[in-house]
Amino acid sequence: MFYGNWLQRREMLSPNKVALIDAINGDRPITYREWNQQANQLANFLRESLAIRKGDRVSIYAMNRVEYLDAVFACNKLGAILHVVNWRLKPRELESIINDAAPRVLLYSQEFSSQVEELRPRLSAVERLVGLDQTTSDKDLHWPTERSNWPTTQPALTELDWKDPWMICYTGGTTGLPKGAILHYRSVTANSFNTIVSWGLRPDDVVPQHMPFFHTGGLNVLTTPLVHLGGTNIVCAGFDIDQLFDQVEGLGVTFFFAVPAMFLMMIQHPRWASLDLSNVRLVMSGGGTCPTVVFEAFWEKGVEFKTGYGLTEAGPNTFWLPTEYMKSKIGSVGRPMFHVDVKLVNESGEEVGPPEVGHLLIRGPHVFGGYWNKPEATAETIVNGWLHTGDLARRDEEGDYTIVGRLKDMIKSGGENIYPAEVEDVMHSNPNVAEAALIPVPDPKWGEVGRAVVVLKPGAELTAADLTAWLRQQMAHYKVPKSIVFVESLPETGVNKVDKPKLIKEHGA
Repeated sequence: MFYGNWLQRREMLSPNKVALIDAINGDRPITYREWNQQANQLANFLRESLAIRKGDRVSIYAMNRVEYLDAVFACNKLGAILHVVNWRLKPRELESIINDAAPRVLLYSQEFSSQVEELRPRLSAVERLVGLDQTTSDKDLHWPTERSNWPTTQPALTELDWKDPWMICYTGGTTGLPKGAILHYRSVTANSFNTIVSWGLRPDDVVPQHMPFFHTGGLNVLTTPLVHLGGTNIVCAGFDIDQLFDQVEGLGVTFFFAVPAMFLMMIQHPRWASLDLSNVRLVMSGGGTCPTVVFEAFWEKGVEFKTGYGLTEAGPNTFWLPTEYMKSKIGSVGRPMFHVDVKLVNESGEEVGPPEVGHLLIRGPHVFGGYWNKPEATAETIVNGWLHTGDLARRDEEGDYTIVGRLKDMIKSGGENIYPAEVEDVMHSNPNVAEAALIPVPDPKWGEVGRAVVVLKPGAELTAADLTAWLRQQMAHYKVPKSIVFVESLPETGVNKVDKPKLIKEHGA
């Protein structure tokens, strides 16, 4: 198969089709020919000026923009590996992640200039930094200036294999330590095949991309499948509800994906009642449990609204619920997509059937290529070819699955994963804190949020507001507990571990 040049192949097949609509710059249309030429310029620059070759890492630290997608496909042309940087993290959190990926080049946008200055002396592997805007540091190369110096012709092709990495997305784990999930050519391509044939994507689909591109939800739920198919992606800087409404009514949007918090904002917006959704044929929710009121609000407007499920390590797209079951199985993610196997197992590893709850295991070509530099973690996650998701699910008699919880205590808040061990480690570094634990509590907007249960050191004085303000300086704001409870001691299990179930029972309401 031909792995190494998605955009050139798509240009050959539909050169004048609108590939991208740049919503950041006045809804500027970009054809597949124009986009491929832009990606060629960046690929030629990376290869000839910065000596980037197959297997080299290129990190990108930027908000959503067309140049971000240029970088995705420039790396595809060269066989380079694109490491996408989560801009919500603080520099102290990013330092170890970027150094683990060991990129030779860091691309960044002006929004993160101050963070880059803080990181600059501590990035051991980075040889050159390239600003995507003219206003970035004079110490670095500027892509707006460089672009015109490089040809729009295709660079020499690089031979690639199914198992060669294309992207690295860092995701947390049950230990709170970040791991780089390798999305290789097999996983990205298989996810695209699965999505096109199972979800029924079409070349005339127009889809706004407001999820961050540092997340597999931004890159691979619909973005790469639409490129494969020849559809149109609308590039958005982020989620702007009025912009989305304008796009739905003015740009012919046919399909979009978002997390429950976004949908709640939509249906509570003053424009919702008059919003024309006649062109929209399908809407998918992911990243947590979506309230029934959202399903019903879209159904009242004649739009198919369904629940999706995915994770960075598998696609992310894994299930599809047939339309005839949409209203009778609210919240079900449906049945496995075309090239996907799933099963549920109990604690002994034995497969369970309806209606028992079991650990969800996934197998298929869309499963990721393991964790970067972490063979032991990879071996623990993929066992005998099966990806152990850490999620609990049940299957009904007709073969449709519903996600019911998680094996571990990870908190999924508004589509973002919060790993208690990581937050607890930071809380424990506060000089006034003796012990701390993070538990999930229900939230009508975000699905669930974190609540800190804290024991202070003897004689220490610390208010919830003070601890919250301090934590906001240490980590991304979405990780900061939304509430704090002070207690005399934390309950423990028989092996001297914090008894999380008891804490949740006492303080989780």
